[in-house]
Amino acid sequence: MIHDAFEDFVAALPPMTALIGLDLGEKTIGVAVSDRIGAVATPLETIRRKKFTLDSARLLEIIAHREVGGILLGLPRNMDGSEGPRCQSTRAFARNLMQLTDLPIGFWDERLSTVAAERAMLEADMSRKRRAERIDNIAASYILQGALDRMRHMKTGG
Repeated sequence: MIHDAFEDFVAALPPMTALIGLDLGEKTIGVAVSDRIGAVATPLETIRRKKFTLDSARLLEIIAHREVGGILLGLPRNMDGSEGPRCQSTRAFARNLMQLTDLPIGFWDERLSTVAAERAMLEADMSRKRRAERIDNIAASYILQGALDRMRHMKTGG
């Protein structure tokens, strides 16, 4: 089921399961996963997009292997908070994915996640080639980590 409100997504998650975070691009899907306690997001891989059936099959393999309990998609809002064509594309992907899994699907505002990932890789003195290979899954980990931090904050009543 797709949950537009982050709080509803969190309430639907089974306890002690990993989350998968996705950064959907036109050519790639950055994939990150969390640990079971929801503390740390780790970049996992970048899927080269082919067509939905192949892309989703790989995602479902990862989900089964990692025993994932929820799917979080980065929602690429415009800087003014409005939703453009890329948000519509992300929501369409979520609707298609919903046909293949019963896991809760949620969204996280991904504004500036790629900028943050790029900055971190520059600070790590990563080569341009290596940055190009890793940007999507590192951006996915930024998206997922932001959501995990928010979830931890929600649990502590903040």
